[in-house]
Amino acid sequence: MEAPLEQKVRRMSRMETVPERAGTPLPPQAGEAEEQARADFYALIARLMLNPPDAALLQNLAAAASLPAEDAGNPLDQAWENLVLAATVTDADAVREEFDAMFISIGTPLVNPYASLYLAGFLMEKPLAALRTDLGELGLARLRDSGELEDHLGALCETMRLLIAGAHGIAPHPVSVQKAFFQKHIAPWYATCLEHIRGAPGANFYRRVADFIQAFFEVEAQAFEMEVARVAQ
Repeated sequence: MEAPLEQKVRRMSRMETVPERAGTPLPPQAGEAEEQARADFYALIARLMLNPPDAALLQNLAAAASLPAEDAGNPLDQAWENLVLAATVTDADAVREEFDAMFISIGTPLVNPYASLYLAGFLMEKPLAALRTDLGELGLARLRDSGELEDHLGALCETMRLLIAGAHGIAPHPVSVQKAFFQKHIAPWYATCLEHIRGAPGANFYRRVADFIQAFFEVEAQAFEMEVARVAQ
């Protein structure tokens, strides 16, 4: 991913650290470049799910580099290339209209990307309470002026970014913590949510977003399993 895109998406935080719960710095679990790339992808997903991309972000996406050569031809590479291509043939006004039609409504939006809805059938249910408990133990809390609940898919991706890359007042967390958070709060429901995004009337750019999220999450799940197996050896 090229530097301008990284700079655009890296600090789109909807979470804040709780300084008194911050731990001591932990050694990196993988190469810094790989971990930063993961954090940047989570930041991009959070940005696209929480707000429609503006013209500058679409321009940066359209100019983004391909994934490394060793990833060429795999599902994530293809999904990334399709997202980049979609950014070249759309404009910010069209994407904003699509975003508003799908995720914002006076009544019930076409898609509500909240864990509680998918796991319990209603918003603000037990999954959200459990998430808030886990966030507190990690030293994280919702920003006071945030317009979204913590179990929004974009907010969960922002949390993953913080667990990987850290932030002021909080250190990166080990892979075991990242895996536990991903498996508990994202893995059980994301596929159904992304399928709803793809099938929503008028979905165009966000169909490509959903494809990219799914491919990235599948790579993450596989990587977590491989890391656990490696540590167990």
